[in-house]
Parts: sequence; C-alpha cells; structure tokens
Amino acid sequence: MKLQILDLAKEDLIGGFHFYEDKEKGLGDFFLTNLFSDIESLKVFGGIHRNAVRGFRRALSKRFPVAIYYTIEDDTVWIRSVVDCRRSPSWIRRHLRKA
Repeated sequence: MKLQILDLAKEDLIGGFHFYEDKEKGLGDFFLTNLFSDIESLKVFGGIHRNAVRGFRRALSKRFPVAIYYTIEDDTVWIRSVVDCRRSPSWIRRHLRKA
C-alpha cells in the first residue's frame, strides 16, 4: 500500500513536534521519528484498526498518547489527522470534521 499524509495531519505533526520540543530539547525529533514509524507501519497493517469516528480508522502510537486517524481508498492509506488522545472527545470530533 501507498501512504499519503494530508495537510491537516502534517499540521498536527508539526504541532506535536513543537509541544514535545518545548518540554525537552530533542524530544520533538524523537516524537516525529516514532510517529513516522507508526505511520509507515500502516503500509502493512492499514485496515486492521477499528472504525472510530466518521468512518475513519484509528491506530494508536506505540510510544506517545497519540491516535492516527486514516482511511483507505484503493491501494492508498490516507492519513487524515494525528491527535493527542488527552484532548476531549468533543474537541477530537470537531477537529476531525476538518479532515
């Protein structure tokens, strides 16, 4: 399968980078490295995750409290959003409306 990271997901990743980098220098890079690894794994495991919101599937990061929301169309995994799971469910639903 192929991967496509949409603009909203890219913005989410940049926001996560800044959040963790503000906590400790170098942690933002560690965050991105791990998230890209989790996203890359969807080439193999895309489609096994449950449907969560609005038909999006949700994969959880292995190291960070982050959910990767995605859809599959044809032979492509479309990364729609990357959301901190500590956000309120209503905030997540509103955010996913943009995806």
